[in-house]
Amino acid sequence: MPKGPLEANGGGGGEGEGKRSEVPEVVAGHPYDFHVSGPRNLSSPNWRDLIRSSWRDPNYRRTVIACFVQAVYLLELDRQEKRTEEDGLALKWWKPFNYKLTKTLVDERDGSIYGAVLEWDRSAALSHFIFLRPTGAPKAVLALRGTLLKSPTIRRDIEDDLRFLAWESLKGSVRFHGALEALKTVADRFGSKNVCIGGHSLGAGFALQVGKALAKQGVFVECHLFNPPSVSLAMGVRIISEKAGFLWKKIKARLPSKPEVLPESEEDKDSGNEEKKLHAEIKKWVPNLYVNNSDYICYYYIDSTGTAVATSGSTKETNTNGGNGDIAAKLFVMSKGPKKFLEAHGLEQWWADDMELQQALQHSNLINQQLRSLYAMPPTLPPGKA
Repeated sequence: MPKGPLEANGGGGGEGEGKRSEVPEVVAGHPYDFHVSGPRNLSSPNWRDLIRSSWRDPNYRRTVIACFVQAVYLLELDRQEKRTEEDGLALKWWKPFNYKLTKTLVDERDGSIYGAVLEWDRSAALSHFIFLRPTGAPKAVLALRGTLLKSPTIRRDIEDDLRFLAWESLKGSVRFHGALEALKTVADRFGSKNVCIGGHSLGAGFALQVGKALAKQGVFVECHLFNPPSVSLAMGVRIISEKAGFLWKKIKARLPSKPEVLPESEEDKDSGNEEKKLHAEIKKWVPNLYVNNSDYICYYYIDSTGTAVATSGSTKETNTNGGNGDIAAKLFVMSKGPKKFLEAHGLEQWWADDMELQQALQHSNLINQQLRSLYAMPPTLPPGKA
């Protein structure tokens, strides 16, 4: 998440002897200008993308989606600081990739922007002599920001942070329903294979659960999650409960056997088979998680059991599957990057030139636990009251 807007310092003057006009003033760009803090060494789009698409490169794909999420942070900062489209910062974060803003997701309770839909801009592409959409480039991207510690939006952001902290689910949030509806709309319009969703921090939490909700309906959308939250009170309570359950099973095994249970009815069997089919379908959806093991908000995803572990500096790909061979997520761990928490939880690291990732295909108990909670929530307030 952005650290907050910083004012660019203007150049200092001389001692009033008319020398100011002789010395050109150096005007520093805003720290969140694309050319100041955006990715480096990105080639300008051209006709070669028709043959050899940059979108086929996972690093390029990750970079662009991260930039789109950064744009959502800046859309809200532009709104708060009353910047127009002409002098706004957000536009510069999607324009270089030939995309356009088609919808902003607004929380009507405080007017804050928490998400945006960006679509392939054919007119802009034609101006760069790109006559067809490059292979692999999505037709639409839904990007969701995380917590922004600024007074106009902090209350609602923190409410959702606390919601996740307590329940491991964001389903009761107004923003969950808004994001789900936006994703459904573009998936229906363009087809799920031409759409992806991305988010950072709290926004990654929304993206994960919205994407899973759509997968439950048989619609599989590509998903990119930067520093998704993994720590909650509910997880701690569940771990204690699971340990207590394990002890009870050991005690119960020593007790006299109970009377024989009646065989399962055909209706119960059919219900169980339908549930198994549904879970088999949902397993087709594999989100991409990007985590830094110095970020205590997301580092519990690193181990398949939910335990934080150290990672080596190797970039070699490793496969870490569960006992049943199912892959719950593609996990990319920052093996060379920022170590201090604020930078380790930041979005900027995901387009840095010197970053190194270690990939592991994991069957994560933690991911499964959090997604399971999405469908086992207590009664929630109506959307307008959340």
